[in-house]
Amino acid sequence: MSGSNARSNAIRAITSYKPDLAPLNYADTKPTEIYGSNVFSDKVMKERLPRIVYKSLRKTIEQGVQLDPSLADIVASTMKDWAIEKGATHFTHVFYPLTGHSAEKHDGFLSPDGNGGVITEFSGKMLSQGEADGSSFPSGGLRSTFEARGYTAWDVTSPAYLMENSSGIVLCIPTAFLSWTGVALDRKTPLLRSNQALNKQASRILKLFGKKTSLPIISYSGLEQEFFLIDRNFVFGRPDLLTAGRTLFGAKPAKGQEFEDQYYGVMPRRVMSCITEAERELYKLGVPVRTHHNEVAPSQYEIAPVFETANLAIDHNQLMMTVLKKVAKRHGLHCLLHEKPFSGINGSGKHLNYSIGNAEVGTLFEPGETPHENAMFLVFLVAAIRGLHKYGGLLRATVAAASNDHRLGANEAPPAIISIFVGEQIEDVIDQLCSTGSATHSKMGGTLRTGVTTLPDFDKDATDRNRTSPFAFTNNKFEFRMVGSSDSISSANVVLNTIVAEAFKEAADILEASDDFPTAVHDLIKKLLAEHRRIIFNGNGYTEEWVKEAERRGLPNLKCMVDSIPSLVTEKAVKLFGDFGVYTRSELYARAEIEYETYAKSVLVEARTMLDMAGKQIIPAVIRYSGDLARSLNEVRTACPEADMSVQTELVLEVSSLLAAMKNAMEEIRKDLEKAGTMSNMKERAHFCYDEMVLAMNRLREPADRLEMIVDKEYWPFPGYGDMIFEV
Repeated sequence: MSGSNARSNAIRAITSYKPDLAPLNYADTKPTEIYGSNVFSDKVMKERLPRIVYKSLRKTIEQGVQLDPSLADIVASTMKDWAIEKGATHFTHVFYPLTGHSAEKHDGFLSPDGNGGVITEFSGKMLSQGEADGSSFPSGGLRSTFEARGYTAWDVTSPAYLMENSSGIVLCIPTAFLSWTGVALDRKTPLLRSNQALNKQASRILKLFGKKTSLPIISYSGLEQEFFLIDRNFVFGRPDLLTAGRTLFGAKPAKGQEFEDQYYGVMPRRVMSCITEAERELYKLGVPVRTHHNEVAPSQYEIAPVFETANLAIDHNQLMMTVLKKVAKRHGLHCLLHEKPFSGINGSGKHLNYSIGNAEVGTLFEPGETPHENAMFLVFLVAAIRGLHKYGGLLRATVAAASNDHRLGANEAPPAIISIFVGEQIEDVIDQLCSTGSATHSKMGGTLRTGVTTLPDFDKDATDRNRTSPFAFTNNKFEFRMVGSSDSISSANVVLNTIVAEAFKEAADILEASDDFPTAVHDLIKKLLAEHRRIIFNGNGYTEEWVKEAERRGLPNLKCMVDSIPSLVTEKAVKLFGDFGVYTRSELYARAEIEYETYAKSVLVEARTMLDMAGKQIIPAVIRYSGDLARSLNEVRTACPEADMSVQTELVLEVSSLLAAMKNAMEEIRKDLEKAGTMSNMKERAHFCYDEMVLAMNRLREPADRLEMIVDKEYWPFPGYGDMIFEV
């Protein structure tokens, strides 16, 4: 599809748009009635399961007690009946392999009865354990290609649900995924392991402060999912969007986001209809969506649920991405989850709001009204500071992706330097502790007066927010802003859980051995601040001055994915995860190998796509344009030899020069592709792609984007930025 045809089709679709479904009448069907209707929820279990089975299952979910295997058959039978009543015909164990995507294999409930008929079958064994081809998923060398067996294990803490599709309804069972040898091949297993480690160490500190709880301490996550929505016709006119998820060519539009008129603006009717329907689907799946709004860039949006346990939040986020893509298609739209689909305008992230606690003790990062007097809070806070300072490179590695390299460090995202923002109130308490040895007061927020009698005055927080910090403390949680839009937050959650667990263990060891608890607490806080305060930065993280200052402080600045991957396999990281049973050495090295391979594959796909687009579409289109221009030049010169032909002549020369530059860059990329193909070492290949091929790709893009600004729009083979981001 040519650029002009794609644009015409998009405009036609936009102007004649009618939703596939009638708007939901919330007066007749309230959200409260929809919410969780497709979830095998606590309410459903309580109603349908025998009381003893229900209580046993709740004990497993709430307290982490191992489920009695003898009860699995009863749960499975009840779950099957519920699903079939709602129209389900198949079931699947959903898991999250190291591809970064959800995986599922559908099995039917029907089984032959031996008499020419069928029965419905779903046993406890089928619920608890499934099998998938483990060799077909990335393993980083942990498995040979002939070793095929992999197991899925039912995660009872994340409820089963029904996924509705145009072809039917499937019962989806969240599971972990392990190899036949017990190696974790997924993102869920390490998370569950890290939660166990976190609970053990946090509980020790709570006990020392006299806090009793019958529930495990777990991590909580609140996610802010950003994405773009553009007309699907544009995508079919852009091979780069189809294969790479981002535009590999594209000139800057006349208007971008410089007017700052998109953020929190009124959504186009079509977009509003799409997001409303997506929220309806998410309500059914028990995803507690609360917020949606326009983001900063044109055609960019955000949708966010409320806080949940990290395990459930991660599962729900995978569902959210699936639902957004599915519903967008119904509205003739395409959901772009790439971190930087359009050069020169804001990319998309997925902010992770992180906290620790449970329903009985609340969040452990709650400062209270007077944080200087809250010793328990300060212990937990400085432990987190210690963890981030000691393992900043490791946390950076959790957000490493070829796609996120285009976003981190830009003006809408934090730099690649890990630092912590604590705000004026907490920084003042820290200053007091470090300078005098004790803290005697806390800054208060006061009142914000509007100056208008008809408007209310506001209680003002003691600290403003900092949107440039990668890890900012706000009220009673941390906001980690480096996670990419398309990524899972599981890896970041695993690292955060484990590094604070280690810090909690160190603190608990010291405090348990002390005869004078108050003095030991005081000394511990002072010690950790003295050693790790340098990671705290409350200023503007976007400035070059901060980059220089971070270097003086010894904070790592890992600007790209290939530079950050080694942090996964340092001896310090191996010991950390080994001590707490989260990753084995082999699991870490496997993940590093997969990361290198993934990076190289991403760049190689983009390079081949650029060659196709440049050689088969851009250059032929520009040749046609320059040929017509040359013919016009000759015709004018013949008709009027005295006419000034300088403009036309210079244009022909400029176009020819840019075409030559494209040809040279394409030849460079071809040579790089051949060289990369000879490299069997994934680390070597990844570094070559970053050091050589990405630069060659940039050299190809530059003249192509300049040509787009010159060549008549009717000739240009792809929809432009101005078309895609403003015509929805």
